[in-house]
Amino acid sequence: MRPNKPDYILIFAIFALVIFGLVALSSASVVISQDTFGENYYFLKHQLLYGLSIGLVGFFLCQRINYKFWKKISFPLLIISIILLALVFIPQIGYSHGGAQRWIVFGPFSFQPFEFLKLAFIIYLAALLSKKGKTNEIIKQSSIPVLLFFIVIVLLLCFQPNISALIMIFLIAILIYFLAGLNLFYIFSLISLSFVGLLVLIKTASYRSNRLTVFLHPETDPQGIGYQINQALLAIGSGGLFGLGFHSIQKWKYLPEVIGDSIFAIVAEELGFIGAGALVILFIILAWRGFLIAKNSSDKFGYLVAGGITGWLFFQAFINIAAISRLIPLTGITLPFISYGGSSLIICLAAVGILVNISKYNK
Repeated sequence: MRPNKPDYILIFAIFALVIFGLVALSSASVVISQDTFGENYYFLKHQLLYGLSIGLVGFFLCQRINYKFWKKISFPLLIISIILLALVFIPQIGYSHGGAQRWIVFGPFSFQPFEFLKLAFIIYLAALLSKKGKTNEIIKQSSIPVLLFFIVIVLLLCFQPNISALIMIFLIAILIYFLAGLNLFYIFSLISLSFVGLLVLIKTASYRSNRLTVFLHPETDPQGIGYQINQALLAIGSGGLFGLGFHSIQKWKYLPEVIGDSIFAIVAEELGFIGAGALVILFIILAWRGFLIAKNSSDKFGYLVAGGITGWLFFQAFINIAAISRLIPLTGITLPFISYGGSSLIICLAAVGILVNISKYNK
């Protein structure tokens, strides 16, 4: 089958998000960059050199490779991603920051293996659930290998610890099984069971229970456990309709994680409701075109991969924006294409490259 034209609306949304992210990062990071490295744009340069440049190569390669190729190597991709996830615990290779062991280091380049795991997991599940045969039989046959891999992933993520990553993996799995045709009763049962498990994990670590406490009672300890969310809400409220311009007050080391999971608050403060709304609209366009590509896919594998990638990016964006706006408890999940992180940008661009390739073979 000869490829058709790609989805240009999707491509526009992708590169608009990338440019938006670079502009937001250049402003949000200027204070912390100067304070830490003695120059204004260290984090922007790092994102361009170790994130965007490699990510663009990944995007253009993945949008040219026929998406069915990934089905052939889905199993080794997942194995490699799990091995990389385990390497974070090996001295001299793994790197810890803020009490979390989530990175591996190769010379000047650091990489967060979980970012690669998300894409590999989507491809593996899609390959497993797109085999020919009756849907119920395929789902039953997939349950044992998926459960075994899921247990290994859960253990590795819990030891890091990285519960926000665990939430994302679970959401991805539920979405793909839903798209594959799993009975809604089983889906709601799994969600209920996972909710109980999440409450147990929250109770076993004080920083997690603090996040829940602050969500339920935002007035609690505004200078301590409630500091980040209160400063984020102050930033969002200060932006008003048109924003303060690139003169954020909160980025002057008042708001923690200004280039990480708090970056949306800086966007809202500097660009106001209009700028923050434009960012939300770009993610909605990405979701609209992505799910449309999935719907019109020429086979089940393309349908599940497109739906999985789109759902992952949209869910992650929604959770980040909802958390920093105090609609849900803080999670630590970053904003795709916008937050600082080279490995995240590389994998996101490679993933949407696959999505663009699927659009070329739509019915």
